[in-house]
Amino acid sequence: MKPVGPIPSGYATVDGELAIGGRTARALVAEAGGTPLFVYSRAHLDARMAELRAALPARVGVNYAVKANPHPAVIAHMAPLVDGFDIASAGELRLCEAAGIDAGRISFAGPGKRDAELEAAIAAGVTLNCESEGEGARALAIGERLGIAPRIAVRVNPSFAMTGSGMKMGGGPKQFGVDAERVPALARHLIAHGAEWRGLHIFTGSQTLSAEAIIEAQANVLNLATELAEAIGGPLPKLNMGGGLGIPYFPGDTPVDLAKVGAALAERVADLPEVLAGTELCMELGRYLVGEAGVYLCRVIDRKESHGTTFLVTDGGLHHQLAASGNFGTVVRRNYPSAIATRYGAQGEEEVNIVGCLCTPLDRLADNALMPRAEVGDLVAVFCAGAYGATASPSAFLGHGPAAEILV
Repeated sequence: MKPVGPIPSGYATVDGELAIGGRTARALVAEAGGTPLFVYSRAHLDARMAELRAALPARVGVNYAVKANPHPAVIAHMAPLVDGFDIASAGELRLCEAAGIDAGRISFAGPGKRDAELEAAIAAGVTLNCESEGEGARALAIGERLGIAPRIAVRVNPSFAMTGSGMKMGGGPKQFGVDAERVPALARHLIAHGAEWRGLHIFTGSQTLSAEAIIEAQANVLNLATELAEAIGGPLPKLNMGGGLGIPYFPGDTPVDLAKVGAALAERVADLPEVLAGTELCMELGRYLVGEAGVYLCRVIDRKESHGTTFLVTDGGLHHQLAASGNFGTVVRRNYPSAIATRYGAQGEEEVNIVGCLCTPLDRLADNALMPRAEVGDLVAVFCAGAYGATASPSAFLGHGPAAEILV
């Protein structure tokens, strides 16, 4: 038997079923018109933001990384809760604009911004997190043609990475950002040629559960920002410190000690050097804000035995939940938090493999998991589905199409 990951707190049982936002899984599926279905919980989004605000020093803002979950209803819900939005494409810019988000709250990162994307961002007044000298030159040229001073920050590729990070975004050769030693010269060049200087973006890693690693990374980021600001020769308008806070997905994972992170950051922020005295500080978070707020629901359409193994075959799969299938960067496949939604809270009775509908052995949602007995028609829930699910999975694979999404 392989255990499943820890189910996030805050999910209820109503009449023996998983309930989200006070409604049962069956009711939500009926409302959406069927399965597969992603359900995102307003209550979880609100609770996570409240926890962050309580733990972080007031001076540190929170930006939402739209790539984690760009569903329009989620963006609209987050708009009054966060201080800014970080995007990675013109498509995400259009989603933010459609939600009525002021361009002054938006920053745009990514190593391959096309000229049309740069032009759209500059025309709108979005801050560009510049990833190279070449991108900076293109932005200046576009700004001159438009008669607009582009708002530009420089994304830094630091010499260090976040310890224990699931995805390291700094240290050594990277397609992301400008190597730290070249940043002062680029920043001075941008300022001298008419850009509106907006500061630095330093992102060192993501999906870290260790408070100590996060505290160390934040200290390193603040130290580096101080050195770079002094070398550039003036105060730093803004510092995006990155994020890195992870969520528990797998057996044995424990949540980040947010209070510990917040206390250490408050102590550091209270004693910043003069060059950072007026700097606007923010953390950039995506998965941490929305990951645990999402549940993926799919329906058992067949129950079969093969060489003594029971398979629950669902109408879902890796084309919607690539990460849960183990094919999104994990080396050893482990089970995501999952349950039989229509028998939520019932005792496990049998060991089953929960699989999807695709013609590939990679399409697995749970291996050798202890579950209550499920029959055709029962609903399976995969938790921690609020980030990098619907849009980070190959929904066109084999032509099954995307899952529905609702915010409740």
